[in-house]
Amino acid sequence: MLALIFPGQGAQTDGFLHRLPQHPAVQSTLDEASSLLGADVLTLDAPDALRSTVAVQCGLTVAGVALTRALADEGFMPDMSAGLSVGAYPAAVSCGALDFPHALKMVRRRAELMQAAYPSGYGLAAVSGLSEHELATLAAQHANEGEPPVYIGNVNAPRQIVMAGANAALDSFIGRALAAGARKATRLAVSVPSHCELLANATDELVAYARSIPFHAPRSGYIGNRGGRPLYTADAIRDDLATNMRYTVRWFDALTVMEEMGARVSIEAPPGQVLTDITREHYPDIAALAASTFAFERLTATARRRLDSE
Repeated sequence: MLALIFPGQGAQTDGFLHRLPQHPAVQSTLDEASSLLGADVLTLDAPDALRSTVAVQCGLTVAGVALTRALADEGFMPDMSAGLSVGAYPAAVSCGALDFPHALKMVRRRAELMQAAYPSGYGLAAVSGLSEHELATLAAQHANEGEPPVYIGNVNAPRQIVMAGANAALDSFIGRALAAGARKATRLAVSVPSHCELLANATDELVAYARSIPFHAPRSGYIGNRGGRPLYTADAIRDDLATNMRYTVRWFDALTVMEEMGARVSIEAPPGQVLTDITREHYPDIAALAASTFAFERLTATARRRLDSE
């Protein structure tokens, strides 16, 4: 069974849209996105543009849908789809729960709300080597000592966790985590405090906005962000997308569910390969492929060979 997985903000790199496969479905998606956004979508991956939450989130959505469509044209239809944070939007398109124009419209609104709420001074930090419980304990100690709060934003793997908060609080917390035995703790290229209570008001606005967006029951599996569980109805997927910026992303739970559901090949949409690396480390029986590391023809040939050998 084939799983398509989609990265979140932080995976972006200069020029990532320009490195998408040379494929008719990719080009038509880029043209459609440019029309929908009223601007050339290929300007979204320039260094200056990547400082914008709106540009990054829209660009990641376009990249995910472009790859999905190119794969579909070559006969690859996913049995299940999941995305981390904003990656959940192309995942919803992939499984048929959301049309691309509505996904891009909702992502742009989401990013605008996040950026307006915290235009500067906030972000994320990735911590490796400590468990969620250990980091929750450290965060409580951090707050009890009068520091601004930090929050658990993503549980990407049992000991690979992303924290959210103000810049000064995160910088202080990084030192605390390293002193407590973290193997690594670094800031991410994200300028908003995603997946925590700081975005409660922005989430309420997006929930209201999403009521006008048409959703459909998925044609294939969709694995949610908040609970890391399959969602089967249009309303459940709408709620997952509209609220995921406020709640911890349970990516490792979602990955575990996909493995339990029978995923044997995963393809990670561009850019990056963080989700592929996590899959390879924890579920080596899944043939995990990062599309950004293959020529498209080799990607499809490898995926077909792995699927045929099941």
